[in-house]
Amino acid sequence: MKKLKIGVLREGKVPVDKRVPLTPKKCQEVLQSFPEVQLVVQPSPIRCFSDEEYADLGIPLKEDLSSCDVLFGVKEVPVDQLIPNKTYFFFSHTIKKQAHNQKLLQAILEKKITMIDYETITNAQGEREVAFGRWAGIVGAYNGLLTYGRKWDLYHLKPAHQCTDMEDMLEEFFKVKTLPNIKIAITGNGRVTHGALEVLTRMGLRQVSVFDYLYKEFAEPVFVQLRSSDYHVRPDVEVWDSKDFYQNPHLYQSTFHKFSKVTDLLMPCAYWNPAAPVLFTQEDMQQPDFKINTIADITCDVGGSIPCTKRVSTIAEPAFDYNPLTGELEEAYSSEKNITIMAVDNLPCELPRNASRDFGRQIIDKVLPYLFNGDKDGVLRNATVAKDGRLCEKYSYLQDYAYPAQASSI
Repeated sequence: MKKLKIGVLREGKVPVDKRVPLTPKKCQEVLQSFPEVQLVVQPSPIRCFSDEEYADLGIPLKEDLSSCDVLFGVKEVPVDQLIPNKTYFFFSHTIKKQAHNQKLLQAILEKKITMIDYETITNAQGEREVAFGRWAGIVGAYNGLLTYGRKWDLYHLKPAHQCTDMEDMLEEFFKVKTLPNIKIAITGNGRVTHGALEVLTRMGLRQVSVFDYLYKEFAEPVFVQLRSSDYHVRPDVEVWDSKDFYQNPHLYQSTFHKFSKVTDLLMPCAYWNPAAPVLFTQEDMQQPDFKINTIADITCDVGGSIPCTKRVSTIAEPAFDYNPLTGELEEAYSSEKNITIMAVDNLPCELPRNASRDFGRQIIDKVLPYLFNGDKDGVLRNATVAKDGRLCEKYSYLQDYAYPAQASSI
């Protein structure tokens, strides 16, 4: 039987990303679970798992991956590193017509590459199967507490990216002994949200009901999980209908003001549809009863549901201040009257070893089986954005993005 040769790519995008799609132990598991696989790893000086860790487990290292059939990466592959006529798995960040990756999709089509985007791999219910969301929530919540502590000079935590792994980061929690009786609000109900909830729960903070959060005072810090129904209303309908909200978000209004009056630290984790209302406005932030002073914007949508997230921040400099009176951004922690915002857009990179282990598990369980069972459920077929130099039917809406010259001539 001819073996399927899989290559693990070295991340080439700048700034560097230390994550891997398959850790050394996961590579070993792939070879044991799928005897029809031959596997090689491209050497990397920056990967969170060293070349030696792969070699020690007998995983071959090879610079040239042109003999591979399938190539697995994490982030976008630089255009000049794409190998024609191969099958690639990575986050392409093209399916929303992201301008900065237009040339990437064009090169994929020109080189007749089969490109399967992790973001488009879903189950029968349309839920994503392969994602780093949990780790975005974990690191984002930690960063939010770090930011709050620094803003008010309560404690100083080691940045997550300086922690060896999750266990090392958990040790930092013991420093948080001076957290006042604040209220923390987390929005959403997906992977990201549950990652954030995991951190607060591990810290020993107490989760309370929406009613208690709004109307009771506590002698300890508490947090609440808010779903869309908690802070949206459709004026012409009395009963909440989740399906209607997701189909017609433009018909809804935000009622988040009731939470902004009692919340100290906000952690937005919910996916936001641009047609939906923002949580609050610049004018809302200028009101005397707007209490939120720190925002860990884990969603990190610039110009999205959080109007004061006017730019993304970096792992090296994760926070900045927003002056609600002027609407301008200022240096982080420059005034207690400002709202301090953490808006890092690549949070899982701060705990790359943990994030990579979880991600490899998902690839083994949710992706690789379909390479060998004929893709009987069409999971990979539905996730294939491009093949043989053409956009697949489901992604034909990208035609004008991939071929703007043709679109303008019509």
